[in-house]
Amino acid sequence: MNENSSENFGKVDLTNCDREPIHRLGAIQPFGFLLVVSSDWMVARVSANLEQFVGISCDEIIGQPVSRVISGKTMHTLRNRLSIMRGPDVVERLFGIELSEGGPLFDIAIHMSDDQVVIEAEPSQEGAQGGSPVSIRSMMGRLDQAETLEAFFREGARQARALTGFDRVMVYRFDESGAGEVVAEAARAGIGSFLGLHYPASDIPVQARALYTRNLFRIIADIDAVNVPLVPEIDAHGRSLDLSMSILRSVSPIHIEYLKNMGVGASLSISIVVDGKLWGLFACHHYSARLPSFERRTTSELFGQMFASRLESRERRLALEFETKARQIADRLLTSVADNASLLDDPSWLIDALADAIPADGIGVWINGRSALNGITPSQAEFGELIRVLNRNSAGRVFSTDSIAETWPGTMSGDIVAGLIAIPISRSPRDYVVLFRQEIVRSVRWAGDPHKPVEYGPNGPRLTPRKSFETWSELVRQHSQPFSAAERRVAETIRVTLIEVVLRLTDEANAVRQQANERQELLIAELNHRVRNILSLISGLIRQSRGTTDSTDEFIGHLEGRVQALSRAHDQITRDHWAPAPLRALLQAEAAAYLGPNAARIIMNGPEVLLAPQAFSISALVFHELVTNSAKYGSLCDSGTVGVDWHKDDAGNLVIHWRESDGPPVRQPTRQGFGTTIIRRSIPYELGGKADVRYEPEGLEAHFLIPEKFVTFADGAVSLLPEQSLQSAKAILETIKERPLDGFDILLVEDNLIIAMDGEDIFLQLGAHSVALAPNVSNALAVIDSRKFDLAVLDVHLGEETSLAVAERLAAKGVPLILATGYGEGVSQAYGALGANLLQKPYTIESVASALSRITLIAKS
Repeated sequence: MNENSSENFGKVDLTNCDREPIHRLGAIQPFGFLLVVSSDWMVARVSANLEQFVGISCDEIIGQPVSRVISGKTMHTLRNRLSIMRGPDVVERLFGIELSEGGPLFDIAIHMSDDQVVIEAEPSQEGAQGGSPVSIRSMMGRLDQAETLEAFFREGARQARALTGFDRVMVYRFDESGAGEVVAEAARAGIGSFLGLHYPASDIPVQARALYTRNLFRIIADIDAVNVPLVPEIDAHGRSLDLSMSILRSVSPIHIEYLKNMGVGASLSISIVVDGKLWGLFACHHYSARLPSFERRTTSELFGQMFASRLESRERRLALEFETKARQIADRLLTSVADNASLLDDPSWLIDALADAIPADGIGVWINGRSALNGITPSQAEFGELIRVLNRNSAGRVFSTDSIAETWPGTMSGDIVAGLIAIPISRSPRDYVVLFRQEIVRSVRWAGDPHKPVEYGPNGPRLTPRKSFETWSELVRQHSQPFSAAERRVAETIRVTLIEVVLRLTDEANAVRQQANERQELLIAELNHRVRNILSLISGLIRQSRGTTDSTDEFIGHLEGRVQALSRAHDQITRDHWAPAPLRALLQAEAAAYLGPNAARIIMNGPEVLLAPQAFSISALVFHELVTNSAKYGSLCDSGTVGVDWHKDDAGNLVIHWRESDGPPVRQPTRQGFGTTIIRRSIPYELGGKADVRYEPEGLEAHFLIPEKFVTFADGAVSLLPEQSLQSAKAILETIKERPLDGFDILLVEDNLIIAMDGEDIFLQLGAHSVALAPNVSNALAVIDSRKFDLAVLDVHLGEETSLAVAERLAAKGVPLILATGYGEGVSQAYGALGANLLQKPYTIESVASALSRITLIAKS
């Protein structure tokens, strides 16, 4: 830290070291230079070493156009990169760029800071470090082959060391307190090992961890290098430059001393960010100065991001497997109690029912003053006292601790039971299920004594990093294995399940049965989602659609149309509990969705026939592609018609003929796109049927055969798309054109950010003045109390809670409501009058416009 910055902040000591302004040190490392330019490209600040790199002194350039240093061609490139930057924490990089005509090559990083453009450059090392090109694909392949998390971490450290060339690379994981542990290591021979060492949270203080979350890469090329100050140090407002996203940012003297105490000559850190939080770091040490090329460092950052993505997938998969098993236990519990309410009065039965839900060494149940204990537990008297403590301190919520002795000293007399997770099972603070874990006595290897008194050092009377990094072991007592986040989520599921049962038992018997049936319907609907298959299918659609057009808008349109076709098909086959659905309804839905009032130009003729769910979904994609292709290039783009005829052949198979007429002349396409592939290959591949497409000059012809095992020919009429649905298509299109939300302030409650952003875009297209997004009930209620809304759209299910409380608050204020759900129309019954207007997800501009047409909105003046 430079003198002025240090004086502004004050002395760094034990009370404020975690607030040292490490992002405003007013200096950079000397392996490159820095320019700060205003919005009109005038130089506002430079690093003092500018002349060393470009031959122009600081005094000559400050206040002058940056074009004195950077050529017009490079300026054009920089402006283009700035125009595509989105968000405050984005850094654009360029490699092998001439700053001046015929001058040396530089690698450049550009970002925004304090509303100014920060340009950093260092001499390009392209080709200087040699070695074969780095293959991220092969590195990820090796990671994916790791069978366990431990092997995954080891392989990550090995790959990162091969990529960076540092003497030691550690995978460093943070715990909830901020303390760290080295969980994997790759190092050259003869320098010892840090594997398994623990580091206190103060080693990487809070503000450093926050900066690692924003700026994913940090290089310290030479700890003996002299920092280069910025000129001028402060601007007209008395501020030093915010270097949070800088690649050259200088280093805190405390951290330099820390590294010197370890004998490190250079360091490199790559952030591992999982689910938006700093999970850990690739911590790389070299025992002499080292500066990998900027391009190699950028590749290392990409590797860190992909490693984090793979890690997140692995952790989520493991958590999902555990939560799925536990949810099944909770569902069985729900079913059992619904059939026999007296079971809730039997603590012993609850012990048996919940014993396998969350791994524990003992379990206790307290219901209406009666208790039961099983396994390794406290005594009855201690359990009663514990329940009273829970009701005073954590009533109404799931609570866990790995050390009862530290959380509530004196509650337990022994040291066998060390940790617990408490699950309230009644609305008032009274009844609990408590799972206990016994003490695990273990030795923690610290890299230096974490309790060692602070010593004075070369930085004066302030916090000084410890000088000894010898392993120091500490015996940890009165602690259990901590309860994981996944286990806490399972506990919350059990809490919600049991409280729901208790509430049901307060109603009349017929109401209980009705609610149990509704709950069962929701569980069936959730199972019908078949999330993994759907995600795989959507992923395939994205990949295969990607190369079909160079236009982003066309790509989005193609993809959205195919997803909506699948959605319509899914709605049709789930309407009757996954029963076969009529072919005629499928064709009607596609015609209405794409042609609106002109749907009658598709002329259908054939007997009533039902398709099995698998065949119905495949056929929906095929006919969606036929309709869209015809509307773009075939008879439906002009004034022509399409005839669709079908019949049963001698073997009982369904034969379908598609014929276009009175359209423009047809020619054989020169390339086969993804849509054509769907038409030609889906039915043969998925159903074992046949498909033949002919490009006749007078109109496209397509012929399909669907095997009889997927087909049921009905004897009488079947339920088809209501006629009013066809007639309303024109009205919906008119509604969209009229911008029905012109000037409206909208509240959208949706727990998924991507879906919320999609909905926000749709409301803005329909004329909305503003769209406020809320991810959960508490946020939504706070927003409602702070401002007025003209309309609210509420996702029914928000993770582990519902939006009922939000709906009731809005209804009391007279705000029109639309409930959005992917569970089907049965959800509206649980909301009574509040659920009168239902919007099926996913959001589309047509479905939103249709929902708006069913409610009364007060026009804005």
